[in-house]
Amino acid sequence: MVIAGFGCRAGASPESFRSALAAVGVRPDRLAVPADRLALIAAFAEAEGLAVLPVAADRLRGIDTPTRSAVSHAARGVGSVAEAVALAAAGPGARIMTPRVISSDRMATCAIAQGL
Repeated sequence: MVIAGFGCRAGASPESFRSALAAVGVRPDRLAVPADRLALIAAFAEAEGLAVLPVAADRLRGIDTPTRSAVSHAARGVGSVAEAVALAAAGPGARIMTPRVISSDRMATCAIAQGL
């Protein structure tokens, strides 16, 4: 299973998610986002025909991510929200295929993880 994990700011739009996903260049099987950001990604997910897996905030803490952002660490306790969400949604033994990238408007990040 290939999961595109997203982190985003409160003002992220469908175009923010589209830009971030295009930047990773991989078509996922599903999307994942922190549960409290589910409403922000819903229109994008519907347009792409992809299901969204909401990930509870407490599942993100302590996940080791390849990249580090001070903003992500302060907000969610992880180096990269996109990478942590992708790994959590992909399940035990998952690995990052594509580290986080930032959308052109800097409102969303995306990372790709592959589960076993």
